[in-house]
Amino acid sequence: MASSSLRRIAVVGDVHDDWDLEEDTKALQFLKPDLVLFTGDFGNENVELVENVAALNFPKAVILGNHDSWSTQKFSGKRKDRIQLQLECLGQEHVGYKRLDFPSLKLSVVGGRPFSCGGPQIHRKRLLSARYGIEDMDGSAKRIYEAAIRTPEDHLVIFLAHNGPTGLGSEVNDICGKDWVFGGGDHGDPDLAQAITHLKETTTISVPLVVFGHMHKELAHGNGLRKMIAIGTDNIIYLNGAIVPRVKRHTNEQQTVYRRSIDNETSLHASNSYGTKRAFTLVEISNGQVNKISESWASVVGNETTLEEEHILFKSNGQSSL
Repeated sequence: MASSSLRRIAVVGDVHDDWDLEEDTKALQFLKPDLVLFTGDFGNENVELVENVAALNFPKAVILGNHDSWSTQKFSGKRKDRIQLQLECLGQEHVGYKRLDFPSLKLSVVGGRPFSCGGPQIHRKRLLSARYGIEDMDGSAKRIYEAAIRTPEDHLVIFLAHNGPTGLGSEVNDICGKDWVFGGGDHGDPDLAQAITHLKETTTISVPLVVFGHMHKELAHGNGLRKMIAIGTDNIIYLNGAIVPRVKRHTNEQQTVYRRSIDNETSLHASNSYGTKRAFTLVEISNGQVNKISESWASVVGNETTLEEEHILFKSNGQSSL
């Protein structure tokens, strides 16, 4: 774990079925975070994978995304649907409209609106109404704000949402910019933006970081890469962790593909997968400020784990690689 003067956070962006408890545990043990944050979209209501995430033996907080409510339109009173099963797996670690305190780190994680799909409309409104009593964006913003204002006085607040807030740009490659339509547009969540603004206006709570996913790093139609960091006018760092896919597979180059014929039967011996490299976004915070953010790829081959790639996205001297 990081030293007492430094908090190290590992962000796991949109998983989309790319999670292996054994392999990712090895990677995280190597990276040594104090806290792991998951931005959701584990799969299309993939309960089994969420069970594996819940079993991860690290302090963590999770928000469910739109893919985690892919087919369930409303909660059932007669049986447990796959959203309910995911929520039960995660328990208190699912922070939708809640705050999860980490006293040893002097950090509190405040969750945004679960199941978000971005933009001005509330996705899965019947689910949100039945479980959380949410009917509109104003009510959603109020719930997020109310979770944050009770933060212990000596804690920093990190917001964790599936999608980022409005107000961070409308270009195609902006951190929450629409990349699937000509001309772009701001696809952020207005309720999250409203809650953060209200919190800054009415309290002295320190908010150094807002973490989310949903808007993938690789833009639609092969149009390049998204900006994954934005710095607000109030110096809040906004981080998009949606590196998709987050797992790449090594190939053992010493193995060959060849054909052989035996008794008129032809068999193909294909090269085997040989380990993986797994993406995390690492954040270092000290003295109430974000010092460094890096996109880090941990290589896991058997029992050997190494840092294969590190791309610095932000350093506290004010420079960011956007």
